[in-house]
Amino acid sequence: MPPNYGRGFPQAAQRSPATPRRGPPAPGPGMPVPMPQHAVPPHYMPAAQRNMVHPNDAALRRSRKPTDRNIPDGLDEVIIGEGVQQYKSLRDLEKRLDAAVVRKRLDIQDSISKTVKKYRTMRIWISNTVESQPWQDGSAPGGNPGSGRYKVRIEGRLLDGDTDPTASEESGDEDDGEGESGQANGDAMDHDGADAKKAEKAASKRSKQRFSQFFKTITVEFDRASSVNPEDIKPVHWAKPQLPPNAVSLPPTADFDSIQFARASQENLNVTISLVRDETPERYKLSKALAEVLDVEEETRSGIVLGIWDYIRAMGLQENEEKRLVRCDHRLRSIFGRDQMFFPQIPESIGPHTSPLDPIKLPYTIRVDEDFHKDPTPTVYDIQVAVEDPLRAKMLALTQNPQYTTGLRQITAMDEQVALIIQALTHSRARHSFYTALSKDPATFVRRWINSQRRDLETILGEAPRGGGEDGSGPEFRRGGTDGVWDTVVAREAVRYMLAKPEAVMGR
Repeated sequence: MPPNYGRGFPQAAQRSPATPRRGPPAPGPGMPVPMPQHAVPPHYMPAAQRNMVHPNDAALRRSRKPTDRNIPDGLDEVIIGEGVQQYKSLRDLEKRLDAAVVRKRLDIQDSISKTVKKYRTMRIWISNTVESQPWQDGSAPGGNPGSGRYKVRIEGRLLDGDTDPTASEESGDEDDGEGESGQANGDAMDHDGADAKKAEKAASKRSKQRFSQFFKTITVEFDRASSVNPEDIKPVHWAKPQLPPNAVSLPPTADFDSIQFARASQENLNVTISLVRDETPERYKLSKALAEVLDVEEETRSGIVLGIWDYIRAMGLQENEEKRLVRCDHRLRSIFGRDQMFFPQIPESIGPHTSPLDPIKLPYTIRVDEDFHKDPTPTVYDIQVAVEDPLRAKMLALTQNPQYTTGLRQITAMDEQVALIIQALTHSRARHSFYTALSKDPATFVRRWINSQRRDLETILGEAPRGGGEDGSGPEFRRGGTDGVWDTVVAREAVRYMLAKPEAVMGR
């Protein structure tokens, strides 16, 4: 060990003047000197850390695994039968099958992103019942104020017509057995609950979306009435809860086909039921200028961008050299307010021309009089709601099938076994060639094999003559001048590299 150096502080290597200094400058006076980092001996590490597999070791093991699954050349000459040809035919079939499966999966994923929303008719029934009204108790109108109550029920179902391609096999008007059990609680909106088993049974029978899944909020607003308590005409509001990103369905409290609420009143009331749509992707109402270009009044953001792109191509508004630059005609100029525009700026420029869709307004009169309730009839509305393409769910099931991942793992394990077999065949082929050549001319073969092993050993030990195993004293190495081997870029780089070594500087 060199003197004046501790056991843990090795001497720094000397630097050649030809080697530029790299890294931070040397510490000057007053600057802290970094202490060298020492590796922790394995017996000082915790047991769990010692047993942990290093990621480099795992990568090294993976790199050593054979991956070649092609039959080596010349193997069909020594194998009896048609096994090699059959294996090659299976490999060709596997390649075609893999290409077809990958192409089909890409087509399905592309179709999922391009599925078009379908619109179906939802029928909404609005009705109300009364209790403790003066005409029911036999008391005079106005007597015992506050005793008369009413209960409003709002129910929505998708219609399953024969002409609707998205309709399910069962009728959407059949009752699922959900009654009006439970008392309404003041301003709270209650859904017609059922026990968990009954809800699961009904959901399994009907593979369609329920009423609450189509709307973000449901609000009931009352008209002003002078003789009604202000507390009884406050708006009734229901909002869909925010779902976590990994949620599959709505919670049971927010998944229903009908809702109801109860209030106190002895006179008829006019209400307006507002339904805010819940669509993914969300549709927006377009301005007059944008609707003139797209020829629609409502569209999603992606549909707006695609529609503008189709309009640009149809009108030939792209610049010849810079295709991203768009010339704005009078219609686009009224939207963007400029003569030229880059197409990537269009998505962020259409914001002022879009607004949320207006809520669906359903007027209804709450009747508490005796004449109406002798033969009560509900108020019925038909509205259009957007539903998913039924093929989309099937395509998603194909792309997200866990059996596909399991099958890929099994195929990978079989490929590794095939690669091991091919490696064993390659080694067997090499041994077969070795012994065949040895049997034909043993003396010549042993002599050539010994010379080959000697050259390999000299190369490993660094004792091989110059020229990559050739004689370094040959005429090509003696000749100088511009055409010699010493006046080449490789030779100059090798000399510069040798001069830059610290050993070369110290030996001068």
